[in-house]
Amino acid sequence: MAGLIRRQRKAIGSAWRLLNPGQQALPVLVYLRKGETLIELGAGFGVSTTTAWRYVEETVALLSARSPKLAQALQKAKRDGLHYLVLDGTLIRIDRIKADRPYYSGKHRVHGMNVQVIASPDRMILWTSGALPGKAHDLSAARIWGILRELEKAGIITLADKAYQGAERPIITPYKGKDKPTSQKQANRSHARLRGPGERANAQLKSWKILRKLRCCPLKAGHLCKAITVLQNHRVAQTARG
Repeated sequence: MAGLIRRQRKAIGSAWRLLNPGQQALPVLVYLRKGETLIELGAGFGVSTTTAWRYVEETVALLSARSPKLAQALQKAKRDGLHYLVLDGTLIRIDRIKADRPYYSGKHRVHGMNVQVIASPDRMILWTSGALPGKAHDLSAARIWGILRELEKAGIITLADKAYQGAERPIITPYKGKDKPTSQKQANRSHARLRGPGERANAQLKSWKILRKLRCCPLKAGHLCKAITVLQNHRVAQTARG
């Protein structure tokens, strides 16, 4: 992160700042990991609230820009020889009132933003979408972001939950209905077992407390998810090399 900030400052010819690139990275990590307010960040790092906001906005934008496009992520998955992917939607809770109906998710019964996530079987998040109001259904969101079209082009089998039923191959969903035959019950159990690691990768996003309940503009949910994914994947890559 410090390297990104350093290169950005050099590219724009930024003047001297109170915090150097390494020091600027720290409050951003605190903001993302712990969900601290900008007032608390400013007080803790000896800068004004406005400066703390500017540091966070700038760094999140830099990280988000490094997130791969959907087609690029799927091409890399094919090169890496992944046999299947996992598609799942997550709801990022937001600070909104009852009158904000488009943001209200009837499924979760809270206000939030819908973000689509594609993960690998080994719990690596490959791609996250932008954010849509929580009222959006997962299948509708997948169509809006062009996920179904790109998955069909890539030809990679993708496992998803019942919310995506109605989508055509390569997306595979569980069987619905009561009194299913034994074969379908067994297929659903196998489907859930294979889908589980990818869905746990989705849940890892919520370990970053900023995504527990956003107090900023709801539309930033997508940028925050992309930025956090870049950080998580970098950490995994560094661990694998080290």
